[in-house]
Amino acid sequence: MRAARMHGYNEPLRLEQIPVPDIGPNEVLIKVAAAGMCRSDYQLVDGYFRENFPLTFPITPGHEVAGRVHAVGAEVPASAGLAEGTLVVVNPNWGDGQCRQCHEGNEQLCAAGQLAGFGPPGGFAEYMPVQYRHVVAVPARADHTPQMLAPLTDAGLTPYRGMKKLAAAGKLGGGRTVVVNGIGGLGGYGVQYARLLGGGATVVAFARNDDKLAVAKENGAHFTVNTRNKTAEEVRNELEDLTGRREVDAVLDCAGAKESLELGFSILGKEGALTCVGLIGQQGAQVPIFPFVSGEKSYSGSFWGNHNDLTEVLALASQGLIKHHIVPVELDDINERLDALGRGDVVGRAVVIFD
Repeated sequence: MRAARMHGYNEPLRLEQIPVPDIGPNEVLIKVAAAGMCRSDYQLVDGYFRENFPLTFPITPGHEVAGRVHAVGAEVPASAGLAEGTLVVVNPNWGDGQCRQCHEGNEQLCAAGQLAGFGPPGGFAEYMPVQYRHVVAVPARADHTPQMLAPLTDAGLTPYRGMKKLAAAGKLGGGRTVVVNGIGGLGGYGVQYARLLGGGATVVAFARNDDKLAVAKENGAHFTVNTRNKTAEEVRNELEDLTGRREVDAVLDCAGAKESLELGFSILGKEGALTCVGLIGQQGAQVPIFPFVSGEKSYSGSFWGNHNDLTEVLALASQGLIKHHIVPVELDDINERLDALGRGDVVGRAVVIFD
């Protein structure tokens, strides 16, 4: 089979012919139809995750995967519903099943867990072995194409969990304003969740690119702000012109850069909350201590999503409630697209399409 494999940091992926992997008795072999390309794939190559995910090369990256079951292990129960030909997505977070986080259902937080494509074989290959319990069957529908399903396992999943946290904290609702900062692969979905879960909150999208803001507008943002080269005071002035308020109640930061976080902190109103799901930045951000404490503001991280979060996202998609902005990619062009992701030049979600 063809695969795009990583042989070292800061090296292009190598397109190679390698054997189709064997599967164990509790695994299924997936014929990959589509694999989303995440900025974290670029960061994996440039060494961003070197300390957190030590690698033994070569590896096959790719953690957003949709395809069809090609073969089923001998001990996969019939109750799993994974017959040959079944349309599936891969839940990329694989916990050890033993820790408190796993028992709570949050395998993405397991300290001893693994992530598909971050060591275990990923989806930048024509076939991928996966333990059956990490595979989710998807009903066949005309609009359930693999290229639309694959990004839901990260780009669609991660901001969903973050927005759920803001909603559960009581920061959304009528008369409130929520900002989605960073309209890349995640933020385009984040705007939609702000509308779906926001209870009538005003949704404002922040980005540094007008084309990305146009996508946010298509996806339901009431207002947009291009923050490029603008001071926090200028952004507050623009917010006041658009919404009548200089502060907001909630921020979903999909960038995770020092500049985006500090801008978010500066516009939070009293009892406001900022949840960060992005991982672009290499350095920390400064929190204004007295305004945060005296205003009882809060900051939290939110990492990926669990199995139940993913099934909820898939249910929303099956009801036609999620829009997609897909940029098709051929496997031969994967390094060029990774470089574009690193520069922030991709509008929407790049997806390697095999079928």
